[in-house]
Amino acid sequence: MRRIDGPVAFRGGGFAPVERLWAAAATLIGLLALWQLGCSAGVIPTLFLPAPENIAIELWHLMISGELWKHLSASLVRLAIGWSLGTVFGIGLGLAVGLWSALRSPGMAVVSALFPIPKIALVPLFIIWFGIGEGSKIATLGFGVFFPTVIATTSGVDNVPRSLIRMGQSFGLSTGAIVRRIVLPGALPAILSGFRVTTSIAIVLLVAAEMIGAERGIRAVGRKSLRYRCTDGGDRGTFGPWVASGVGHRAAGTEAARVAVTATKAARKQTGIVRKTARKTKAKPAAAAETRVFRVSCMAGRR
Repeated sequence: MRRIDGPVAFRGGGFAPVERLWAAAATLIGLLALWQLGCSAGVIPTLFLPAPENIAIELWHLMISGELWKHLSASLVRLAIGWSLGTVFGIGLGLAVGLWSALRSPGMAVVSALFPIPKIALVPLFIIWFGIGEGSKIATLGFGVFFPTVIATTSGVDNVPRSLIRMGQSFGLSTGAIVRRIVLPGALPAILSGFRVTTSIAIVLLVAAEMIGAERGIRAVGRKSLRYRCTDGGDRGTFGPWVASGVGHRAAGTEAARVAVTATKAARKQTGIVRKTARKTKAKPAAAAETRVFRVSCMAGRR
């Protein structure tokens, strides 16, 4: 064996990544700059992806007009109620499954069978059960949050050292006291980690639930811009601010919106003429012609 003279160099470095906030901020700023340059140079069509500058302008108009808070508050209320219901019932079932053998196998069988089902696919079923109002939207959120919460809570309970539970029993603690003082604090890290996942799931399901029958909210306000392919921030009711802020457009009460509505009626009339002409010539109207017709409303709104 080779003899080492002198101090031994430290060899325990690495495998300890450090978060650098400046690197994260620089990455986001760089992506926004590339996005803006691409839109300004015409490489990125604003019809498909509006420029960050236009999004910021439209977002400011939404804030000062009050429409931002109106739509945001409606979505936040749905999110809070649905997420809270799914979390409460999920934690309750997760604790029961993790603590009692009589519920473990049946409970996990049901969770394992229903968890893989896409929750967005269940939206029509929830509409039939709870109606097209707020009930179906809250049920969609709660159902999507419930199963990940059960799994996270059960995993947290399983990871609690059983020696702590035995110690509590040795000191004569009741079952309720053991759950409150030992099991819940021990499972809390896993439950909080599950909260991060369920919050993201709830936001995704919120957008899906508001696609049907919602007059106010995140997704409801994007239908107008999607219908008329008006995504470049031409009028203050378009898809651009919805992409940036998750909320919608201004109501059709301004002068620009009035002009857009008038132009839309004219566009529909022109579409009817195109279709009649196509029937006479026994040919189908071209899809490109209809797209140009619908774009008239956006152009009029910018005027």
